[in-house]
Amino acid sequence: MTTHNPTPEWKLICRVDDIPVLGSRRVARPQGLDVAIFRNDAGGVFALLDRCPHKGGPLSQGIVFGTHVACPLHNWTIGLCDGQASAPDEGCTPKFAVKVEGGAVYLDAGELATVATDLTRPIAGPARRSVGV
Repeated sequence: MTTHNPTPEWKLICRVDDIPVLGSRRVARPQGLDVAIFRNDAGGVFALLDRCPHKGGPLSQGIVFGTHVACPLHNWTIGLCDGQASAPDEGCTPKFAVKVEGGAVYLDAGELATVATDLTRPIAGPARRSVGV
C-alpha cells in the first residue's frame, strides 16, 4: 500500500514531452523494480510500478488507452490512477505520486526510495529439476 508523505520532496524526472503520447518512460531505481511513467492523449501523467499484478509483465511496454494500460503479456487492464486491475481480474500494482509543473514531471523522492523496493519480477522459463541420486 502506498503511504503519502504530507510534505513530499519532489524529484525532477523528465519533461512531459519526453513521454510519448499514449506511451511511457521507465525510471530506474537503485533498489527495486523500475517505475513506469505514462502519458495519455488527454495530457494526463501517471506513475505505477513497472510490474503487472498478474504475472509481473512490464506495464511500460503496454498500450495506454484513456486512463488505463493493457499489460503486454496477458492483456490485463490496469488503472493508471490507482494501479487496480479491472474486473473480472483482481490485483493491484503500486502507484506513485506525480506532480507536473511548467512542463516538468516530478515524482516523490521518498516514495521512489521506499515503495515496493522488495518486489521482483517473476522469471519466466522452464522449471529446473535437480538430478536425483
